[in-house]
Formats: sequence, structure tokens, C-alpha cells
Amino acid sequence: MSMSILAGAVRALDFAAVFALGALTFWIYVPDPEADRALYFSVALLAAVVNTMYVHSSGGYTLPGILPYARTVRRVLAAWSAVFATLAVVVFFMKIGTDLSRVWLALWFLSGAAFLAVERALLASVARRWIRMGRLARRAVIVGGGQAAADLIQSLEAQPDNDIRICGVFDDRKDSRSPAVVAGYPRLGTIDELVEFGRIGKIDMLIVTLPLTAEARVLQLLKKLWVLPVDIRLSAHASKLKFRPRSYSYVGTVPLFDVVDKPLADWDRVMKRAFDLTFGLLALLALMPIMVGAAIAIKFDSRGPIFFRQKRYGFNNELIDVWKFRSMYVDQADADAARLVTRGDPRVTRVGRFIRRTSIDELPQLFNVIAGTLSLVGPRPHALSAKADNQLYEQVVDSYFARHRVKPGVTGWAQINGWRGETDTSDKIERRVECDLYYIENWSIAFDLYILFATPLRLLSSENAY
Repeated sequence: MSMSILAGAVRALDFAAVFALGALTFWIYVPDPEADRALYFSVALLAAVVNTMYVHSSGGYTLPGILPYARTVRRVLAAWSAVFATLAVVVFFMKIGTDLSRVWLALWFLSGAAFLAVERALLASVARRWIRMGRLARRAVIVGGGQAAADLIQSLEAQPDNDIRICGVFDDRKDSRSPAVVAGYPRLGTIDELVEFGRIGKIDMLIVTLPLTAEARVLQLLKKLWVLPVDIRLSAHASKLKFRPRSYSYVGTVPLFDVVDKPLADWDRVMKRAFDLTFGLLALLALMPIMVGAAIAIKFDSRGPIFFRQKRYGFNNELIDVWKFRSMYVDQADADAARLVTRGDPRVTRVGRFIRRTSIDELPQLFNVIAGTLSLVGPRPHALSAKADNQLYEQVVDSYFARHRVKPGVTGWAQINGWRGETDTSDKIERRVECDLYYIENWSIAFDLYILFATPLRLLSSENAY
């Protein structure tokens, strides 16, 4: 649970509660059928908007604004009082005071204040519990040891209501400049080992403590670390260079430079999942007749199961099982894709040639989308032993694993740009990875929709699919 998602949910709850209490109080206390309902509901809607703005401006939707119960209650009640002061000014200048019930306003104010106070008490309790459980904390690794790292760690831990949980330190140096323990945290390994640790340790953030003047070293580190789906921050804590406050992000009062942001984080991830579920279910219903027909054809064409499961790289290099319709003879199947399928490949069945050329063999991956291991749109997942020019893909393209910073997809930007099917040369896999990285850096719901609806048109051109 990220803080951004929690803050958004609390905003929505505040907005809905303020409006609902105003409407409910109206229905209970103002039975006059001649009362202007539109006016009352407009005032309730205005109060909901203004209250959300005031609480936001006072920091009431940040972690420091949520955890200390006494302080956060004072903030929300001050904002709620300011809302009614604003309403009083609006009512006065619009000369609608005689059209509104003063008792309704008083009851609404008291019920709203009571709700907000109770809500904040529950919210503070839940947030503290989630922080203790690690659900609301960001797991961070310090990159670079020595005194600079020690000073940064001490500053972070001195921040009240800090949501950063440091897992350890990684540094290539193993001499007196980088001791085995830094400010109570062990040195867990080298920078090369950090990449693997970042994958298995579910890390959220890397904080590099090297000075800004060590430009070559910082760039060398970033080239290794940017393939991870994490936020990368550069410590500005001890830097003598001072920039405008907006140039930094902050943990409490500790300044950090934002170098790399995790792709598809927070609400982007929620929207992406909602998109996958909505269009995935619609596609599954619409294409079910084709899938049933393909299953029957496969069963009658050759001996063996209808479906074929293959291990492929998923998000963050995790192995996932990808579902496909079987297109090869059972005794000639190549689960690791060590040998690419070529034109006229004798391993492919008669039905298999057709469903591969039309991509019908990929339709069972809609079940992966519903299960959450694939997205509808994203970099295509590759088999473990897939090769180009007799080399594994990661040996051909340095930035290959950066495409795994997001969940792989059934279709993608590379596929609708012609880089579909066989990847027998290094140029083909390089172009595909370029498209994948472009997609990651430029993702939006509109981009996904464009790729999704362009895919059927691109399937008409199947010269690379065997």
C-alpha cells in the first residue's frame, strides 16, 4: 500500500462523507417539499470540494499529517471550520441566506466534525499498524558506504513518522572507506550483487550517497541499476551545492534528487490493473467462440493436450507460466524456445501454422491477464533460452532486463511496429527492446488503447509469424 494510494482513498472518503452528511441531514431535517433541493445539494457539493482542498493544503493527506492523532484532528477540524466560514461568505454575497436552514447548517457542521474526528482516529491507528507490519513502509537500500552513508542514515532515522525502512548497504569498496557495518546496518554486497538483491528483496528505493561531483561514478552506477523497477534517488544531504526547493523530493527534511522513478507506480498501477480486468474480460467473452473452435481443431489435428504452458520472464525477472494453444507436435515441443520456429518448421502442426500466423495461439494468455501475471499491453514475455545470433537476448542487448520493469503484455508497441515473430538477428531484438523501453517511458491509458485497437490491424500483416 503506497502512501499515494492511501491519501487518494482518504480524499475520496472525505469528499463522499461531507457531501453525504449534508444530503442526509437535509432529508432528515428539511421535510418542506418547497425547499430548493438543488440549492442544498449544490452547497453540500461545494463544501465537499472546498474541504478536500483545505485539508490537502494543510498537509492532512501526508503521512506526518495522518499519524499524530491530536495534530491531524486539529487540522481537519480547522479546515472544516474554514469551510463553513467560506460558505458564510458565499451565502452572504449571493444573498441566499434566507433560502437555507440554519439548523441544517448547524447539524451538518456538528455531524461532519464528529465524523472527521472519528475517521482520523481510525486512520492513524491503521496507518501505524501498517507501518509496523511493513505494508506502508518503503524498503530502501543505501548505495555507497562510509561516513556519507552513515550521516544520511542517521538523518533519515531522526525524521518523525519516517516511512523509509533501510535494508542494508551496498558498496564496491571493502577498505577503511566503507566498513562492514554503517550506522548499524551491514554491508550486504557489491553493486553487481545489488541488482539481484533488488529483485528478490522487493526493494522500493535505492538511495545513492556518492557526491554529485563524482559524475562518472554516478553514471556508471545508474547504468547498472536503472534496470530495476525502483525509485532511484541521489542524496543531497551532504552536498554543498544548493538548488531551489522544488528541485528536491524530501523524506521529512532530508533532501533527495529524483533520478529515476519507478514506472507504473501508485495510481498508475491501479488504473493499469483496472484497464486489464475490464478489457481482458470483454476480450475473453468476445473471443470465446474462436478459442473453442481452436481447441476443437487442435484436439482433432494431433495427439496431445490443447494448451501449452511455457516458463517466461515476467515483471522484475520473475518466472511466470504463460498459457498458449499448443501449436507443435507433443514429442517435438521446445519448452525453453532454445531453437526458434522458422518458415515451414516440421515441428509445427497444420493447425499450429494457422493459429501461429493469426496469433490465435496467444489467446489463452487472456487467462494470464485476469490472473494478474500479464497485462493486455506491455513488452512481450520471452522464453528463457530465446536467442538471437546464437546468443541469449540479455547478451545481445545491454539494457534488455530494463523491459521487465513493468508487467509483460499480450501485445505491445513493438508488435504493432512490425517487430513481431522471429528474432533471429541481433538487430531485430535490439529494435524490439527499443520499442519496449519507449512504451515504458511513455505509458498512458490512451497509449494502451491505441496499441490494443491497432493490434488486430497489424495481425493482417503476418510475414514474420511462423
